[in-house]
Amino acid sequence: MRAFGRFLFAGQARRRWIHLILGGALAMPYVLVGSVVAGPATGSTNVFGSFALQLLSFAIGLPLAALTSLFPLTRPLEAAAVRSLCGVDGDRLADGPARTRSAKGRTAAWFTLHLGFGGIIAGMSLAVPPFAVVLIVLPVFAGLRDTRLGLPEALDRPWALALSPVAGVAMLVALAACAVGAGALLARWAPALLGPTPEDRLAAAEARAADLAVRNRLARELHDSVGHALSAVTLQASAARRVLDTDPEFVREALAAIEDTTRRTVGELDAVLGVLRDGDSTVPAPTLATDLDGLLRRTRAGGLHITDMIAVDPGTLPPVVSREAYRIVQEGLTNAVKHADDQEVTLHIEVKGAHLDITLENPLSNLGAAPFRGAGNCATSHDEPADRRRPPNAPTRPGSGLHGIADRARLLGGTAQAGAAEGTWHLHVRLPTKGPA
Repeated sequence: MRAFGRFLFAGQARRRWIHLILGGALAMPYVLVGSVVAGPATGSTNVFGSFALQLLSFAIGLPLAALTSLFPLTRPLEAAAVRSLCGVDGDRLADGPARTRSAKGRTAAWFTLHLGFGGIIAGMSLAVPPFAVVLIVLPVFAGLRDTRLGLPEALDRPWALALSPVAGVAMLVALAACAVGAGALLARWAPALLGPTPEDRLAAAEARAADLAVRNRLARELHDSVGHALSAVTLQASAARRVLDTDPEFVREALAAIEDTTRRTVGELDAVLGVLRDGDSTVPAPTLATDLDGLLRRTRAGGLHITDMIAVDPGTLPPVVSREAYRIVQEGLTNAVKHADDQEVTLHIEVKGAHLDITLENPLSNLGAAPFRGAGNCATSHDEPADRRRPPNAPTRPGSGLHGIADRARLLGGTAQAGAAEGTWHLHVRLPTKGPA
């Protein structure tokens, strides 16, 4: 009995009851409009004086409610009410307005059911409790039988009078059971009628994919700009420290390069943070056309020997290709700074047909004849194929630079290959000069 009482009057049951009463309140304007139609149609001047005419007004008003449910805000508001009051998991309900015909139809069906069940339960909640209370107290206040409450004549009999409290309690329990049953039905039907459609799920997946793409882009930009700057500054500072007493001119050049590198990196960091904060940035991104010479100069200032063969006018490249190519060259030089030591690094950029080819090579004598890896659209999974400066017991760590290069190439419809062959580290990237394929 106690469990049954909790079932009828628990917190969730009460909230669902409130949800039904709200539906009844929403139904009242439609019932009033229905009464305007039902009165003249039946020749009655007092529609609310007849229970049958009230039901007719209610029946006329529900189709009107279905029509008004086509307003865009109906589904979001109803879904919010169901989440708060019916105990339905929010992930099973749609967030935005209904856009397709099937979604609008299901929303109309839900709104009609909510107002229909709500109108019935709200009407019962107004009428049943007062009558049930009268029945419960009738044996104590026998004078109530002589009032104008419209009590049945059968209550004048002694046995009926004795059973009236039981009947009153039974009516209250029946009302609670009806409210619980109606609330449970609506909660069960809500995901089917207010749940996301395949189009909604596709739109949500596209939004998540777009957000992930932005996050990945920001991660690549931070890795390539800040990572390259830190590697270059470390190399420049280390080279300057080694010749501090013997070559002051080189030290001055290295310090100037460090200053220039950090200043440019702060600007690039501001650009990335501007995208993160506002979705856009007024700071132009570096490109081959505007920043390649400065990138090579700053990298050489750290002591890295670079032989460059630029067989293309960067100003003729599409902006997006020029920007991504700059980041690819920057990341390739960052890896060379880590692994090439004082050996020669070769950079070759040229246009072949409708593609821009970027090739970067540097010797890695301690690798031996490792096979070339990363063919096709893939890149190797380590930024550090062999680092002669790493202590023997230092753990290896997978890097993300080559993954970033592969992502940039793939987004433009190009390919990226990276790996070691015969003691030389090769990086080859091919980008279409017409933008994404």
